[in-house]
Amino acid sequence: MIDLRLLREDPDRVRASQRARGEDVALVDTLLSADERRRSSGVRFDKLRSEQRALGKLIPKASGDEKAELLKKAGQLAADVKAADAEQHEADEETKRLLLQLGNLVHPDVPVGGEEDFVVLETHGTIRDFGAEGFEPKDHLELGEALGAIDVERGAKVSGSRFYYLTGVGALLELALVNAAIAQATEAGFVPMLTPALVRPRAMEGTGFLGQAADNVYHLEKDDYYLVGTSEVPLAAYHMDEILDADQLPMRYAGFSPCFRREAGTYGKDTRGIFRVHQFDKVEMFSYVAPEDAENEHKRLLEWEKQWLTGLGLPFQVIDVASGDLGASASRKYDCEAWIPTQGKYRELTSASNCDGFQARRLSVRMRDGKKVQPLATLNGTLCAVPRTIVAILENHQQADGSVRVPEVLRPYLGGREVLEPISK
Repeated sequence: MIDLRLLREDPDRVRASQRARGEDVALVDTLLSADERRRSSGVRFDKLRSEQRALGKLIPKASGDEKAELLKKAGQLAADVKAADAEQHEADEETKRLLLQLGNLVHPDVPVGGEEDFVVLETHGTIRDFGAEGFEPKDHLELGEALGAIDVERGAKVSGSRFYYLTGVGALLELALVNAAIAQATEAGFVPMLTPALVRPRAMEGTGFLGQAADNVYHLEKDDYYLVGTSEVPLAAYHMDEILDADQLPMRYAGFSPCFRREAGTYGKDTRGIFRVHQFDKVEMFSYVAPEDAENEHKRLLEWEKQWLTGLGLPFQVIDVASGDLGASASRKYDCEAWIPTQGKYRELTSASNCDGFQARRLSVRMRDGKKVQPLATLNGTLCAVPRTIVAILENHQQADGSVRVPEVLRPYLGGREVLEPISK
């Protein structure tokens, strides 16, 4: 959540952020009114409690009619205090409820607009000319089936649409990607983590996934648990309700977990193959840093993502995501999009988001610098979303005979294999 003091001092900035996101601008004034009620009811409660304490000191010293009058007044004060306390609690809860609906403040350099209004910042690698090489590229599903690596038919039979099996070299390729990604992250100073896939409501709400993204979250109502869509959630909540010493920062974790997403609103999109699925595995980078270091850490996360994709030999572009396409927690987000030959376009493989103090305030993660205690900043960056990375590798590194060249960085994790070859029938 944002800082309420900032809301009071510069409401126009918050209105502009809401407008850039395409969210409700009127929410700002509704929240300001609720905050004013919260503060005024708090003042009234404190005043009445002070009067009650003062009166309590007089009663033992009084006698006769005076004492009776004081006791009568004490009874009325007790009722007033109780009512003021209820009013204060109600106003406080209303303020919190409204505050949780407000997205993070959009960074001033973020391009304004919707999903298609991103700005391309960089382009890396060379797009292959398959025509010049003398063959038509196959899509990842055709390649994966020929390699005995992907089975979507049985995935659908067992679990429904957008589920799949990775088999044989497909399973080995996932394990190679995960091990290589964790190795890179560990070398960069990240602590590897295997995280829970089920979290309590506060963890999910605290990271900002129960607002605009709630439709994509799986909820187990009987137990009131949520299935995570990314290990960002348990990593952000790892230090919930803790105060970290400033000299411990930055703290960096690389989480591996299964991820679950409903993919609501994507009917008819990417229905072929394993690009957009309900369950997948992912390696996620997560950083806790001092607020003043957040922007530099954001650039570092992006550099680690670029290092990863370059090592896999994938052509890709880096985009600055537009304001209307940001998640509620992000003030700014960079996506790395890999070229998918059979689609003839770049598609998102990784993203890096700067959440500033937004998640930290919600989860009460703070830092102590000397005597000062304040919210710190959190950032997250995808290193390897496995199925999409497999899609990009198969399509970009395919050869005319249906085999697929293995990127050099993965070969040590695939028993030295240089090529994945189709299964002969």
